[in-house]
Order: sequence, then C-alpha cells, then structure tokens
Amino acid sequence: MSRHDPDIRLPLTGDGPLDPPAEWQRLRERCPMATAELPSGDKATYLTRYDDVKSLLSDARFSRPTATDNAARIAPDGAGGPAANGDTSLAIPDRGEPHQRWRRQVGKYLTAKRMTALRPGMVSIAESLVEDMVEHGQPADLKAAVGFPFPVYVICDLLGVPAEDRDRFSYWSDAFLNVSRYTTEETRAAHAELNQYMAALIAAKHTEPGEDLLSMLIAESAEEGEGLSDDQLLHTGVALLVAGHETTANMIGKMVSMLLADRTRWERLLADPSLVRTAVDEALRFDANLGFGLRRYLGEDVDLDGRILPGGTTVICSMPAANRDERVFADPDEMDLGRSPNPHLTFGAGPHSCLGQTLARSELQVVLDVLLRKLPTLHLAVPAQQLQRVEGLLVGGLRTVPVGW
Repeated sequence: MSRHDPDIRLPLTGDGPLDPPAEWQRLRERCPMATAELPSGDKATYLTRYDDVKSLLSDARFSRPTATDNAARIAPDGAGGPAANGDTSLAIPDRGEPHQRWRRQVGKYLTAKRMTALRPGMVSIAESLVEDMVEHGQPADLKAAVGFPFPVYVICDLLGVPAEDRDRFSYWSDAFLNVSRYTTEETRAAHAELNQYMAALIAAKHTEPGEDLLSMLIAESAEEGEGLSDDQLLHTGVALLVAGHETTANMIGKMVSMLLADRTRWERLLADPSLVRTAVDEALRFDANLGFGLRRYLGEDVDLDGRILPGGTTVICSMPAANRDERVFADPDEMDLGRSPNPHLTFGAGPHSCLGQTLARSELQVVLDVLLRKLPTLHLAVPAQQLQRVEGLLVGGLRTVPVGW
C-alpha cells in the first residue's frame, strides 16, 4: 500500500444526509487500517474497527497533534481553525500528568451531581426556546430555533457569560472548528476576538466572582496556590465553549432528524418516555455524520492487532465507523432505542475522552424530553433525504432541520 496512493479520500459520505458511507463496512472487513487523503492533501491512517479505535484512543501516550508534531494536516494550506490545525498556543496541558490534573480540576464541576442541579435551568431554557419557535409559526428550523441557541445558552450560564453576549459565541465557535468554510484571515480574527473576550471575562471574575465554573476555578487557584493560571483559565473557557456548543448544537438537529425520519421511533418514545436516556445514547452511536473523527499522532511505533504502525504516523480514529462494528453491536444498522449496554465511542475513550460528556447527555435528554412533551406531533417538514449536511467544519451536522407540528 503506497503512501502516495490513498485507499480513500476524506470526508466520506453516505447516500443520504443521515446514512453511513458504504465504504465503512468494506474497510472494516478488508482494510481496517486504510491510507486516507485529507482535504489538505496529506495522508493519514484511517481506523474503522471498534477494537482498533478504542485501543488507540485509550492509549495515554498519544493525544491530539500539535503544530510541532509535523502531523498530517486536515485543512488545506493551514487555512483551518485552531482545532483543525493543532494550535500550540493553547495553554491547556494535553499530555501526561499535567493533562490529567487539569481534567480533575475542571471535571469536578462537570459531574453527574452538578448536572442534576443544573437540569431545572436547562429545562427552562429549552421550554422557552420551543415556545418561541411555536410562536413564530411553522415550518420552523429546529436547528436555528432550538439546537443552535440551547447549548450555547447552557454553556454561557455555566461560564457566567452575560446573556446579551451569547449570540457572539456562535460565530467564534464555527471559526475555531473551521476546515474550509472561512478564510485564514477570518479564522484568525475570530480566534483573537474570542481570546480577547475570554481574557476580559476572567479579569471581571477576579473582581466580581459569581457561582459559575470560571469563578470557582479562580477561587480554587487562590486557595490552593496550584490552580490554573489565567492563560489556562482562558483556554479552558474557550475549549468548553467550542466543545460544548458546536457538537451538541449539531447533535440536537441530527438526533431529532433520526427519530423523525422513521416515525415509529418517535411514537415509541411518546408511548414510553422512560426510553429517552437510552434513546439519546443510541442516537449518539447511530450518528453517521460525526465529522472526520479524532486525529492522533504516533510518537513511537504501535502494535495494533498484529500490525505495526510506525512512529510519525498520523491516525484518524473513525468513531462512527467503529460504532457500527458488528463484532460489538448486534444489528448495528438498526436504531434500537432501548439498546443497553451501549459502549459507543462517540465521546472517545480513555484519558482523553470527552470531559463534557455528562453535560452533553444531559442537554440532549432535556431537549428530547421537552420536545416530546410540548410537541408530540412534531414531524420533518421535508423528506429526510432532502436534508443537507454541513460542509467545511471539523464536526458533522445538518444545515437546517425544517419541522412542523
């Protein structure tokens, strides 16, 4: 297999906006470690089997590449946002014990117990957004009316961001995840604006602390003397905003679309709302439009299922392909709303798994529960095959989700 002759070119897409690429099954069976060409033209190794993806993501030696790793780039000509390019200016430690210490410090404010305490506020936000959507009439774009604003409002509440500043965060988040949607100048300007805003917010929290996560981290730093620096606080805020906004905003639209594409799924949840929790995890597993997958740079040789991947290799771990692996999931191409256990890899695995997964699950459960309760007759206003994928970002999504009720 020549490094100059790729097996596939990324991103792969299915026949329809919610469908998995047919290549995934072929790759899992015949070429589970394929050579892939990225939009930049660089080559990487593309993993599609569950055990391979989980093994690599769980390996504490490897994390996302930085700009100094000489890893395969996703975006062409360095045009991508910091998340696509591997920005070394981020002050968050991403390897070894410093990374785990940072995760422990921030993670204690993102526990299931804390999410339970935040849940009534989330419900209130979701209900208000749904009511506003109904008031504006149908058809409506569920993504614009609920999916996009809901997680940014929640994360802004968590960070203590003033309500009037919420809408500015959407554009900044998009630019951070840019692959080809924005120019280099636009991406740099948005990144600078976001950093400037977050620095001013942290300075304000030092002066007038609140009950938000940033204020709590500042107070902890002052008490213990070994907390996060202001640079680390800034980039923690940026990371939580981007991770907590764009991915969940897109997932709300995709989840509802998947459930409405086959009406029997929605009807099953109406008949048994206790399935909301497992339905959310099944939507996360079933999602075929997740984006590129997680990039890892191998600083040393790795034995993966008897095959040596040499140091210097860039690996793309395709979680959605792994989530369809028939070796792990019975009837993987069926959306089973009661599937349990459901060990999907959508949030990654191991020491670098998604820190905000409890928050994301809570948000998705709240939105789904509110929609079932307030709009039981909700339906797609266009055939599912007419939905259009988001292009040019590191994460997958749908451009709009037209609905009626």
